[in-house]
Amino acid sequence: MFENLTERLSKIFENLRRHGRLSEDDVNQAMHEVRLALLEADVHYSVVKSFTQRVKTRAVGQNISNALNPAQQVIKIVNEELIATLGEPSSLNLKGNRPYVLMLVGLQGSGKTTTAAKLAKRLRGQGERVLLAAGDPYRPAAVQQLQILGNQIDVPVFYEDGLTPPKLVEEAYQTARKGGMSVVILDTAGRSQLDETLMDELNAIAKNVPISEILLVVDAMIGQEALNVAEGFRKDLPVSGLLMTKIDGDARGGAAISIREVTGIPIKFLGVGESLDAIEEYNPQRLASRILGMGDMLGLIEKAEAALDQEEAEKQAKRLMDGEFSLEDFAKQIKQMRKMGPLGQIMEMFPGQMGQVARQVDPQDAEDQLKRIEAVINSMTVEERRKPKLLNASRRRRIAKGSGLEVQMVNQVMKRFREARRLIKTLQKSGGKGFGRMMG
Repeated sequence: MFENLTERLSKIFENLRRHGRLSEDDVNQAMHEVRLALLEADVHYSVVKSFTQRVKTRAVGQNISNALNPAQQVIKIVNEELIATLGEPSSLNLKGNRPYVLMLVGLQGSGKTTTAAKLAKRLRGQGERVLLAAGDPYRPAAVQQLQILGNQIDVPVFYEDGLTPPKLVEEAYQTARKGGMSVVILDTAGRSQLDETLMDELNAIAKNVPISEILLVVDAMIGQEALNVAEGFRKDLPVSGLLMTKIDGDARGGAAISIREVTGIPIKFLGVGESLDAIEEYNPQRLASRILGMGDMLGLIEKAEAALDQEEAEKQAKRLMDGEFSLEDFAKQIKQMRKMGPLGQIMEMFPGQMGQVARQVDPQDAEDQLKRIEAVINSMTVEERRKPKLLNASRRRRIAKGSGLEVQMVNQVMKRFREARRLIKTLQKSGGKGFGRMMG
């Protein structure tokens, strides 16, 4: 979502780095370009105005031209002010008597039902006993959708046909209390637009049970309209937090930058993909870093820790240190990497040039390449995977036929494998220093 903005800002910063010293005119010109980049990204005009003014005041006021590295000083100020604009992180309010009740509200199509399941899976992974309540009897198949998602994540879903949403929520809460549940997540009905009937029903639900959080689910793809939606709900409901969905989409991402400063409602989570794992706690420092093209190494590490098999990773590390690297190891590494999520998202979390390269690669093409590599290796015998030297021309033709690909693809996989093995040997000889140089 922030790809175009990131590219624009990266070019502005690169231009600043070419100056040995920065004059006030240099700073003014840079801020003019930043202002245009933010407006083109659909950031609210009032946010753009206050943001660029704060950066300019600090940059000129600190006599940036005399700094040891003036360009880096300006970038540092931009980063700090962007973090301030994005607002402080705010965790879920899971305090007081259990079960805690999290009520999800929002317009139709914002992703409430899927977000409810994502949130349930995340909380379940943190040791909470979660009950989902299907409080949307109006949208066709809404209840069935939540039940299917509940089955996928092994979380029970409460629903009784014929009950009004306020009564259903009350019954769900009592069921959760008796069953020893710690969290109830309410999936409520939405409308295509804000209306009095919707708000009356949501207020009736909120009066029937003790609500810990009212979380507004907002579709980031709708741009500036997201601000109006947030203001409309806040006017009639005590909204305590925002859940922004479809952050991985291709719309301009200005609403995600503007919404906290304009509405004052804290952002709690970001939906970053379609899978039920694709939800992140809102972290303004990390989001700012990604917007400014600095990567998100902490987020990358967290993805790896959540997805990778620690025992298997340790076994592979030992084999690599012993100089062993077969096609089986190659396939395992690809499989582990794919567990972390879409390859495009992973690569964009790397800082510097690697992240810039990622933005020039078609993510779908990269995913397809990995699938083809796996198909080729899976078409080999165990002996061939362990002894690649056995792969003569006739064996390669058989593997190509078995994988449904051309012999040329088999040759490409072998070339990549040899390159990976050669890199590992180089790093091994350098005692690990080579890896540090490569990452640098």
